[in-house]
Amino acid sequence: MAIKIALFTPLLRPLNKVILAISCAGLCLLTACANIIPPCNAKTSPPSSELRNTKWELVRWNLSPNAMGEVRTRQIPQGETSNPIQIQFDANGDRISGSTGCNRFTARLNEDARGFTLDQIVSTKMACSPQRMELENDFLYELNDYRSIVRNGDQLLMIGADREVLSFMQRGSLTN
Repeated sequence: MAIKIALFTPLLRPLNKVILAISCAGLCLLTACANIIPPCNAKTSPPSSELRNTKWELVRWNLSPNAMGEVRTRQIPQGETSNPIQIQFDANGDRISGSTGCNRFTARLNEDARGFTLDQIVSTKMACSPQRMELENDFLYELNDYRSIVRNGDQLLMIGADREVLSFMQRGSLTN
């Protein structure tokens, strides 16, 4: 029996290296995605009633993974002095509004058993820098075409069909 194992040992060494390489690559991928994967206690597609009268600011924008599986982030303005991207859910649960950082927008909220969708998105048309206009157009596209929303306390994730993830932090409740 010992002789048979000794004969296969040279064959196992390259296989062990391959398994180790695959394991390391998988661990690196999970680590890169860790900041966008919602925790187990997060609520997927929360009812809009949980979001009524809340205000959210975009704090991170993860782009789709590249060919190597790396998650890249998009630069976004944050904080009151930089005109952040914000969304607000109204008290009635039938509209959202907010700022693209350049223009104001509003959208109708429709809800069914699977969650809610947004339609009839309209915005003002003030001119801004070309970079800001590109960011605004991309944001409105993601808002119109997201696939799921996940809420975990004061964090809200909008996951797009293109696998881009917009991460919002709650910035308080609105008053009537």
